[in-house]
Amino acid sequence: MADQFIKRGDKAALVLRILSVAESTYYARKKRNNEQSVDVDNKAVNRDRGRPCPGYSLTMTGARVDDEQIKTWLLELVEGEEHVYGYKLLAQCLRNDRELILDKKKSYRLCDELGILQEQRKRKNKHPRRLPKNHLVTGPNQLWQADIKYGYVTGRERFFFVFSIIDVFDRVVVGQYRGHACEAKHVVQTLVTALRQRVGETAPFPIVRTDNGPQFLSVLFGDTCEAMDITHERIPPRTPNMNAYIESFHSVLEDNLFSKVAFMTFEEAYFELDKYMNFYNNRRMHGSLRRMPPARFSEWVMQLEDRSQFYRAL
Repeated sequence: MADQFIKRGDKAALVLRILSVAESTYYARKKRNNEQSVDVDNKAVNRDRGRPCPGYSLTMTGARVDDEQIKTWLLELVEGEEHVYGYKLLAQCLRNDRELILDKKKSYRLCDELGILQEQRKRKNKHPRRLPKNHLVTGPNQLWQADIKYGYVTGRERFFFVFSIIDVFDRVVVGQYRGHACEAKHVVQTLVTALRQRVGETAPFPIVRTDNGPQFLSVLFGDTCEAMDITHERIPPRTPNMNAYIESFHSVLEDNLFSKVAFMTFEEAYFELDKYMNFYNNRRMHGSLRRMPPARFSEWVMQLEDRSQFYRAL
């Protein structure tokens, strides 16, 4: 994904920071992909890569200590009361007792070679994932889909985030956030505001479906859904079709706005986004909504005395 934006002309450092990829990791992988394998008798031979291990560590006084001696000390520790420690605390013990300069990465490697690594604790999710189900959506505020995308401000060479929530029934974008960052608190605030403005206090809340982004996996988002009795469904990885309505909207947003306008400032980007959203919800005709805008379609359905008229009219 990073290569696509970098080839487009975006700054590599900025793209990698947005994607939370270390520059060293990205360039190391790129170098490996570009290197030609050595062909010997038509068989590919992999080269050893990376900096060689020196085979020793230094003490605070500058004395060398061989790795074999360090392994002996580690074994002595795990045979004593320090057996409860993991590789990080074992390294700290050697720093305290032996004045050995030993970082956690080397401690992990040596403990792995000795077979004394402790079994990792299994992470327990406070809010287990609820897989999506097939729902018969017969009206608004029954199923909402939410996702995050980002736009680009050419004049500032920076990205901004857009979090949107769409009603599956009438395609109204019921809530949206845009900003320099998109954290769990921004997602929760946007969701709560949309619920209060569109659903109210007495009506049942809709099912909210998302992907597995960190904002939706957060304790804050899970606690909010639990406190408000909201059913939160998370689609399995690599199944965007199960969140098709919000994915389709973001595709329309990209084609109709982001790919056509070069924003010079954040203020301009936000102004144009708000302007487009007003057009999308209130005036843009939708082919699957009897060529009505989402808001108009929602009003038309609510005015029907008999909901069966809605199905006959489609």
